[in-house]
Amino acid sequence: MAFVHYERVRAGGGRMSQIGPPEVNAWPPPSGPPAGWYRAPDGLPGERFFDGRHWTGDVRGRFRGDTKPDTPTLDVRAAVGAAVVLVVSLLVSQWLLEWLVPRDWPIAGYIAISILIGYGPSVAWGVWSSRRWGTGRLVSDLGLRPRWSDLGWGPLVWLAVFGGQIAATSVILLLDIPFASNLDGESDYFRDRTYVISVLIAAVVAAPIVEEVVFRAVMLRGLRSRMRTWLAVVVQGVVFGAAHFVPSLGIGNIGLLIVLSTMGIILGAAVEKLGRIVPAMIAHGIVNAIALTIALNS
Repeated sequence: MAFVHYERVRAGGGRMSQIGPPEVNAWPPPSGPPAGWYRAPDGLPGERFFDGRHWTGDVRGRFRGDTKPDTPTLDVRAAVGAAVVLVVSLLVSQWLLEWLVPRDWPIAGYIAISILIGYGPSVAWGVWSSRRWGTGRLVSDLGLRPRWSDLGWGPLVWLAVFGGQIAATSVILLLDIPFASNLDGESDYFRDRTYVISVLIAAVVAAPIVEEVVFRAVMLRGLRSRMRTWLAVVVQGVVFGAAHFVPSLGIGNIGLLIVLSTMGIILGAAVEKLGRIVPAMIAHGIVNAIALTIALNS
C-alpha cells in the first residue's frame, strides 16, 4: 500500500505532520473479480464491462437474440459407446421380435417392444454419458434446450435435407448406383390401421428424438474431441447412414447409404451451426412423415 504525507490539527491548537496510510472513507475494497470485460450476465453472446463492483452499460461483441450458444464436447468414448449400444440394441430387438412373432401378439405390442429394446439403451447411454463426461445437465450437454425459433428452423433444416437428398439421388441415377428403399416390403402391412398408427409413432416421434440424441448429440460431440468439426460431422453422418443397413436389400444398400449419409451430414452441420438438436429432430420427423405418406399412398 502506498503511504502519503498528511497533516492534522492538534487538540490544543497547532498542526502535526505525520507519515501514514491515506484514510478510506468512501468504498470498501472490492472483493469480487477485477475490473474487465466478461461474458454478459444476461446470457447474450457478447461481453459487458465490470468495473470491479458493478456491471456498466459498456458492451462489445455481437448481441443478437438468437445465436449459437457454447457447444460442449464429450469424450470420444461417448461417441464409440453410442454407436456400439445402438447397433447391439437394434440387433437384440430384431432377434427378439423374430422369436416373438410366432406367438401372434398384437402388432402394436411388437412395435412397442421394438422401440423399448431398440432405442431404450441408447437413451440410457446418453444420460450416462452426460453424467460421466459432461456436466450432468442433460439439456445443456446434449443441446436439448428448445426455443420457439426452432419451429421455424426445423422446416428450414428439412428443406436443406430435401435439397441434399435430391442431389444424392441425381448422382445415384446418373451413375446407375443400385438403390432400394428401407420401406420395401412394408406395404402389405399398411392395410392394418393399428400397424400404421404404431409405425407413425415410431418413425415420426421416437426415431427422430432418439437418433438425433445418439448421432447429432452424443456421437458428434464425442468425435469432435478427437478430430476437426467438419470431419466429425461427416463421420457421424456416414455412421448414421450405415446404421440403416438392411441385409435383405443386398446391393441396394449402396444407394440407401448415400442418401441417408447425406441426410445425416446435413443434420449434423445444422446442429453444429445452431448449437442444439431440436431443429434436427423436427426436420428428421418431417422426412420420415413424408416417406411414410408416400409409401401409404403408393
